[in-house]
Amino acid sequence: MSTATTAGARAHARAQGGTVVECMPTVPAGEGLSWAETIPGGGYAGKRLARGTTLQLTDLHGDACVSVLLFNADEPWERLNVADTVKVLWQAYIGEGHLLLSDQGRVLASVTAGAPDRSDTFCGTSTLASNTGRYGGGAPHTATPAGRELFVLAAAKHGLTRRDLPPSISFFQGVRVGDDGTFTWLGSAGPGATVELRAELPLIVLLANVPHPLDPREAYTCTPVRVQARPGAPTAPADALWSRSPEGERALLNTADYLTARGIE
Repeated sequence: MSTATTAGARAHARAQGGTVVECMPTVPAGEGLSWAETIPGGGYAGKRLARGTTLQLTDLHGDACVSVLLFNADEPWERLNVADTVKVLWQAYIGEGHLLLSDQGRVLASVTAGAPDRSDTFCGTSTLASNTGRYGGGAPHTATPAGRELFVLAAAKHGLTRRDLPPSISFFQGVRVGDDGTFTWLGSAGPGATVELRAELPLIVLLANVPHPLDPREAYTCTPVRVQARPGAPTAPADALWSRSPEGERALLNTADYLTARGIE
C-alpha cells in the first residue's frame, strides 16, 4: 500500500487497526494501580512515580532483560549512580534489601523483592554500535533496537537528553565476575520472575527491555515484561531495612533530611 499521498498514508494507518501488539498502557479499573503496562521485547517505557510507590516488574516468558534508570523527579540532575550503589553498600549483586543510590548519597529506590543472581550492575545496556555490529542495526525503529537508543527516546519525554543518561542496572539476566575479572552471563531468572522497587523519592523511571549485551544467542531474543505500580509508603525508621547496615541507614537519613527541608513527608 503506497503512502506517497495523504490518502494512501491514511489508508495505511487505518489498516493497522487490526494489528495486535502486546502492550497494555491502560490502568485496569479497581486494581489500585497507578501504572500498568506490558513492554514488548525491544520496547521502552517511562513514568513519573510518587514517593512510596511500589513498582513491580515481571518477566512473563523468561527472556526479558529490563534496564532501569532512576531520576529525582523534582531535580533530575540527581540520578542513579551505579558505582555508588555498589561501592557504598559493599555489594554488586542487586537483590531484596538493596538500596539504589544517587551520587548525592541519597536513596532513590529500595529493592523489596528480587534475586541477586539475576541482576547486573556491570555491563549496562546495549548501544547503537554494539547492536549494529552484532545484528546489523540498533536504531530505535529497527527490529533490533539498542537499549541506549531507547533510553534517549524515553528521556526526551521527560525533558532529558542523551547527556543526562548514566549507566543503568539490569534485571532478569544475571552476570558474575570471576577471579580473573571476566564476566560470565548466567542467563534468565525464568518465566514469572519478579523484581519490586519502592520509590524513596519522587521519581522519573525509565525502562528499556532489550537483550543483555552478553547474551550469546545470535537472534535478537527478548520477551515482554509486565509493569505494575501501586501507591504505598516509603521506608520508615521502624522498618527493618532502615537499619540493615550503617551505610544504608546513613543514606536513608540523608534522604529524610533532604525531604524534610523541602516539606515532603
